[in-house]
Amino acid sequence: MLDPLGLDSTAEAVYRAMLGRPGASPAEHCSGLRLTADQFEGAVKVLADLLLVRPAAGDDPRRMHVVNPRLGLEMLLARQRADLAARRQRVEEGEAAVAALLCQLPPAHPMAGESPVVHLDGVDHVRDYLARLHEEVEEEILTFATGGAQTEENMHASRPLNRQLLERGVRMRTVYLDSIHNHAPTVAHVNWLASIGGEIRTAPSLSTRMIITDHRLALVALDDQDSSLGALVVTGRGLIAALEALFESVWDRAEPLGRAERTPERSLTRQQQETLRLLARGYTDEAIAKRLGVSPRTARRIATGLLGHLDARSRFQAGVHAAQLGYLPAGGPRP
Repeated sequence: MLDPLGLDSTAEAVYRAMLGRPGASPAEHCSGLRLTADQFEGAVKVLADLLLVRPAAGDDPRRMHVVNPRLGLEMLLARQRADLAARRQRVEEGEAAVAALLCQLPPAHPMAGESPVVHLDGVDHVRDYLARLHEEVEEEILTFATGGAQTEENMHASRPLNRQLLERGVRMRTVYLDSIHNHAPTVAHVNWLASIGGEIRTAPSLSTRMIITDHRLALVALDDQDSSLGALVVTGRGLIAALEALFESVWDRAEPLGRAERTPERSLTRQQQETLRLLARGYTDEAIAKRLGVSPRTARRIATGLLGHLDARSRFQAGVHAAQLGYLPAGGPRP
């Protein structure tokens, strides 16, 4: 009841007991309230700090005098009103200082008539912008989570924010890479996210890391492998519509979390099919690894396995055989 004045439940109970039995000893109060001596002394210290009790006159330093509650509580309220007024004054001064500073800086979002694309230079600026973006999102957040397995630190740090967004009613749809299924901590994290309302799917490859919020703004990484290059903030309606169409296209083809791949014998997994498609387009092992979210060594292993699966002696021949078997559009690999 008196929490707003700074008294917790124990301090309030002791305060009421001392008002009701001003002549009782500390031991009697402890017995009546079922408190230890340390708990009682801690509560008395709280009351003394709030000037609601003070040492009584006399030779016994343990005896405490309870200040008349009409006087003590009124004085406490007066101090809190003064503190509140001082805080309001500091807030108003802070608002004025922030407004003056922002007038000297370029706007965080592109303004009307300005370029619909703004470059955030460096990972620190991107993180600052992401924090603001998550505070402002109201309806939906769409994410391409590239990079495969997530770090333990990032997953742990993201949980409170993800929970807050979902509790606010924000719809969260995220596409991860199929390669996360090989990393148990990431699988546990995305299962947790799905359990609290997040919508999760996986795809064999993703073009770039991207976040779209409320059909009005997108954050697109310049290079998934080099965060120091920063990201682009995109706000143009036409650009947002194109990026949303890309997301929806990938989302429609992606597999819902937990759905097991069922492929007939001698067919290719989705990861193998995507590797084959990228090989046919001339991608190197390193470039394929980035798209799949795996190591270059794993990408080479997948490619080598495809050669054996397709009974091919070269990557070009693998593309030809894949087209003949219907894994690729007719015409074979790109020259």
